[in-house]
Amino acid sequence: MERILVTDADFSLAEEYAALSALPAAGAIVSFVGRMRDINQGDAVCGLTLEHYPGMTERVLAELVASARQRWDLQAVTLIHRVGAFAPCDQIVLVLVASGHRGEAFAACEYLMDVLKTRAPFWKQETLRDGSQRWVASRSSDQAAAARW
Repeated sequence: MERILVTDADFSLAEEYAALSALPAAGAIVSFVGRMRDINQGDAVCGLTLEHYPGMTERVLAELVASARQRWDLQAVTLIHRVGAFAPCDQIVLVLVASGHRGEAFAACEYLMDVLKTRAPFWKQETLRDGSQRWVASRSSDQAAAARW
């Protein structure tokens, strides 16, 4: 079972979890929800706009999920990434991984977030409290996290 979605609509963690919890072989379900913070690089942030390359983004996400499935024995993966305008505390990304065992589920979930941050074609523009805007550059810590896989 696999669900990959890029959307401007919010998601319900409870509903997405319920879909995976019905799988009898899933002994573990690991989730990650990424939210918008109100601070970045030491600056107060009041808004974020996320853009993507339609078609290519979904293809890259599907490739990342396929790669995770090759590495670990997974019953299901849900990967939802939102685009559009966000305010602090808004949900942006959801990764749910169901597996027979917790170790595989944890590893696959962490892997997906690490590689998503560096390989998926998303662009972020922050609006700071003073009204200025800036594009968010890739961080070396994200590159290092992805490189370990």
